[in-house]
Amino acid sequence: MKRSVLILGCTGSIGTQTVDVLNMHPDRFETVGLCCGTDTETLYRQANALHPRFVASRAPLDADRLPHGTVLFTGEDAAERIAKEAKADVTVLAISGYAALKPLLHAIGHGGRIAIANKESLVCGGALVDAALRASGAELVPVDSEQSAIFQCLQNGNRSEVSRLILTASGGPFFRKTREELKTVSLDDALHHPTWKMGKKITLDSATLMNKGLEIIEASRLFGFDADHISVLIHPQSIVHSMVEYRDGTVMANLSKPDMRLPIQYALTYPKRIESPCEPLKLDLAHPLEFYPVDPERFRSVRMAYECLRADGTAPTVYNGANECAAEAYFAGRLGFADIEDCVEYALNAVENREADSIEAIAQADAQARTAADAFIRKYNG
Repeated sequence: MKRSVLILGCTGSIGTQTVDVLNMHPDRFETVGLCCGTDTETLYRQANALHPRFVASRAPLDADRLPHGTVLFTGEDAAERIAKEAKADVTVLAISGYAALKPLLHAIGHGGRIAIANKESLVCGGALVDAALRASGAELVPVDSEQSAIFQCLQNGNRSEVSRLILTASGGPFFRKTREELKTVSLDDALHHPTWKMGKKITLDSATLMNKGLEIIEASRLFGFDADHISVLIHPQSIVHSMVEYRDGTVMANLSKPDMRLPIQYALTYPKRIESPCEPLKLDLAHPLEFYPVDPERFRSVRMAYECLRADGTAPTVYNGANECAAEAYFAGRLGFADIEDCVEYALNAVENREADSIEAIAQADAQARTAADAFIRKYNG
């Protein structure tokens, strides 16, 4: 029997690679729904190839360009509406940023599986997501390569036997640069990731290591380990996607070539493994695998993430909201690369940490973070 799949964020990097996986296995999966932001041309092509019952877009859609009988949702709440109506066996959550939280909660309400590639929704809404999962019986299976690696490595022992989770980070293009050198890096340099082909925002977050900061908090939400049991290593080759250390000294590592289609497919087929479109890893590597500690002064994003995880409450929401605002300003030329962390730190100091016990409290913290970040950016620009 085929598994039905809904893709929220179908035109982005993760979404299009999910479509690649579905196209390779038409006998295993059927697409029940597709949802995008504004890239309607890509959406039309995907819908006419996959023939989903539901299609959604924040931008207007032309029904005549879609298969006959397709149910359409458009507008700012389109993702929430399709998540509520399209009851899929697997929902792939590939919407970027904080905006994915409400669609995630609607998708969880149906039960089934959420193949989650959005870390911000867990960072901001961890307690709400946990409560929704308990109520519905839905399961989260991570898609991010690092979290998928940990998910797989944890299957080799009991939780009580784990000493720590070890997230790996490529380090992006700048991990060997000094703090002073980071002040002069260009946008083109920041968006030139050495190993992964990803969307614009996550590529920038990888360069600042904000992405790794978010993943530290996400790992705690997904797997239930506190800050003292999560560590990070820089691994430039992006071959070891993450590791789990057990109390007997054994370290389980997940290795593969850097190709997001592999963790996407595993999230769709778990607990089974099937043939994939990915090239197998050749273990007779010509170069060694390198690992380096993270310098907390050069990349303060990681230090701040640990502080937010320990503080809990709405602090992680402020961390994420300020970073999203700072990233937009950087892309617009209104903020320097090295000033992104300063902007986030300013917001964390400016916004009071409260309980993240409702969607309203989280939304308020997100808004306050963006207001504080915007104040920093205005001051930066004189």
